[in-house]
Amino acid sequence: MGNGNTGFVHRNASLLSVEMSLPQVAVTSDEIDEMLSPARKRLRLPKGVLQRVAGVYERRWWKDPDNGWRQGVVLAAERAMAKAGIMRDQVGLLINASVSRQHLEPAVSTSIHHALGMPSSCMNFDITNACLGFVNAMTMAAGMIDAGQTKYALIVGAEDVEKVQRGTIDRLNSKTSTRDDFNNQFASLTLGSGAAAAVIGPADEHPEGHRLKLTQARAGTEHHELCVGNMEDMRTDSAGLLESGIGLILDTWKGANDAGLDFKSVDHVVPHQVSMVYTRNFSKITGVEMERIQVSFPDWGNIAAEAVPMTLANVQDEMKPGERVLLMGVGSGLNTAMMEVQW
Repeated sequence: MGNGNTGFVHRNASLLSVEMSLPQVAVTSDEIDEMLSPARKRLRLPKGVLQRVAGVYERRWWKDPDNGWRQGVVLAAERAMAKAGIMRDQVGLLINASVSRQHLEPAVSTSIHHALGMPSSCMNFDITNACLGFVNAMTMAAGMIDAGQTKYALIVGAEDVEKVQRGTIDRLNSKTSTRDDFNNQFASLTLGSGAAAAVIGPADEHPEGHRLKLTQARAGTEHHELCVGNMEDMRTDSAGLLESGIGLILDTWKGANDAGLDFKSVDHVVPHQVSMVYTRNFSKITGVEMERIQVSFPDWGNIAAEAVPMTLANVQDEMKPGERVLLMGVGSGLNTAMMEVQW
């Protein structure tokens, strides 16, 4: 691994809106415990591990298990375009950044493009980079706007975790499962469903927008086997992921500060939503007080690529013009990116 960050300076791109859709069905960690009763009794596992270890008390599932995610992302996208004050035919680029996908082909973006009634002139594709995808998509869209290749970009994503969580519960309840299986698959039970959408546009035409200042990124791909998943199963070395993820974040943070960016003085940090252990570790190593760190995982779980935009959408009314906001994405692999936004 190299010893420096990759830096992207955004010259004329602003976040014009960010919106979210929360699924209708609340599933508490106590309910997950009840679903896991056979495994807990056989393996002598205590109740309340999800709350005590991860700090996740609830997550959401879509009411419609087949199309709920699509309905959710369409609703978020329509809200985002309305708030930004732009019409469909002005959008030249649609990027889907979600982890969840029902199939390998075609791109998930095509289904969303069609459901939204976007024009044929709107290019669309997926960006997948685990939980970092949405922040990556914002960086790419900003670069294309700066280059004059598109004027408005719509970034979308929806996660649907019910299937992987039900599958995990069934596997752990089987008579052949072990404590090691529980430890390896524990992280999948902290996930949550949700949808988000954001509109990026030219800053010089939208003084009301929130200016995208820069992105600092760094890769630690020697850790690409720590968390491996598909829509049926996700296996995670939680301790290794925490240690290596925090290490990569610290390296990125130090590199940014060495470059004179002074991330420590930002007004708000919106990090990827993993757990209380992760969040407190981040606060400790960076010196950013917990009061400045926006969290949503206790109520929503880890919503993968949509964790950052959904959390931002939820707290945006608390932010004041001129404040510095740091969006911090981390994805299995490992990759991280920190985007500074001037509110």
